[in-house]
Amino acid sequence: MQLPTVPGALTPSLLAIPVVFSINGATALADSPLMLTGVLVLAGLISIIFFVSGGSHFQDPLFCVFVLFSFTSVVDLVISLEEDGYISGFMEVYVREGEPYLRTAHGIMICYWDGIIHYGLYLAMIAAIGQRKSYRNLGLFWLGSLMMSIVVFLLGNMIGKYSSDLSPAFLLNLPYILIAIWAGVRLFQQPKALPCLSPEKVAEEQRKHLYQRPQDMGLVLLLLLTAAFTFFRGMVVLDCPADSCFEYIYQHEPYLRDPVAYPKVQMLIYMFYVLPFFCLCIYGLVLPGCSWLPDWSLVFAGAVAQAQFSHLGSSLHARTPFPYQTPEDVWWSFLLTNVLYALGPLLLAYRCLRCPAFFLPATPASLHTGKKHQ
Repeated sequence: MQLPTVPGALTPSLLAIPVVFSINGATALADSPLMLTGVLVLAGLISIIFFVSGGSHFQDPLFCVFVLFSFTSVVDLVISLEEDGYISGFMEVYVREGEPYLRTAHGIMICYWDGIIHYGLYLAMIAAIGQRKSYRNLGLFWLGSLMMSIVVFLLGNMIGKYSSDLSPAFLLNLPYILIAIWAGVRLFQQPKALPCLSPEKVAEEQRKHLYQRPQDMGLVLLLLLTAAFTFFRGMVVLDCPADSCFEYIYQHEPYLRDPVAYPKVQMLIYMFYVLPFFCLCIYGLVLPGCSWLPDWSLVFAGAVAQAQFSHLGSSLHARTPFPYQTPEDVWWSFLLTNVLYALGPLLLAYRCLRCPAFFLPATPASLHTGKKHQ
């Protein structure tokens, strides 16, 4: 199935985008019985949920988003399984003609993550909506994971070796960004689940210095090491002439040289966005009352977890050309450093959720109690 070529489709005006989607969608449905079947299955799934729930679930607009994205997650899982040879005959034509960059190691890894982790999160959040429970924390983790996946994927496609193969199907990824931003705003607007802590307890926790909190000291040390490693790998992909950078990119992580550009984009995003956040996290662990840290730690934990899974898997995947695969003699050091890199933000998010008193805004009552104990 050859997707139609629309002149200037990669930079359409905002008014032209719906037209492009309509033309491409209608042509794709007419030419692909499999895609038509998928649309009918999705419509049937939404109809069944509507009639079974009596429409009560649809009071939360994010419910529709999670149902739709759960369907696309299953499609991504099918793509990854087919590209790895476990199944065949489902999405081969679409991937080959529409989005060939999904056949890269990075494309396969993000499809696995979307088809397993994101799909599990969608089911958990749908269940929470049905039971009238809060899903805010799960949603923030999902938001960071989805945004990291989309941004690296799109930028890598535009500047990597597949930039000349972009087709109008590439535009189908853009609504994901708009929907994810809208969903993120909705999630941040949901009320937080406030812990049952007295002002005295909050004041007592916030009076502790860093040396009186050994777990936080360990987190600060881990974040400092992670920040240093982030800066180092950023300099590596920026072609720093230092001998240590040259040795690292050729002997430890040659995947950073892969012309698909995903690893380079990933390291630059780490350097310019994740590195400043690590510095803010250290600040939030030293000084009390940083109420923004629990929410944003979840967002960045999801983002780094997704990024590290894709980076690790792509570095070792057979679809990556052999010169860019991680050498076998450094596998263990490579795995250890990258797993620890993902572990830092996850431990920080867990710490913020488990013991939130240190990050709560100081109330007048707690301030008065704190002065009385001094």
